[in-house]
Amino acid sequence: MNESTFTFRVDDALKSQFAQAAKSQDRSGAQLLRDFMREFVQQQEEAAEHDAWFRRQVQIGLNSANAGNLVSAAEVEAKFAARRASTRRRIKTSE
Repeated sequence: MNESTFTFRVDDALKSQFAQAAKSQDRSGAQLLRDFMREFVQQQEEAAEHDAWFRRQVQIGLNSANAGNLVSAAEVEAKFAARRASTRRRIKTSE
């Protein structure tokens, strides 16, 4: 594996606190920074995958709606009114 150096500036107090915190975990600052970088890259990849999945789901919904596969508000309300009534009946029966 090829390696390269990553250099950046940081406040002296922060550098000292970070080094002390790393030492308390028996790690070096460099080890922790590599871990943080890997985690960040993984989070970005997961976010991109989720975004792509979400966009596909939205497109599927749009395509379905554009094809006329819709349910009217009245149908939805009737279905859930029936479910509410069924739930109320079950509650009364179990009391």
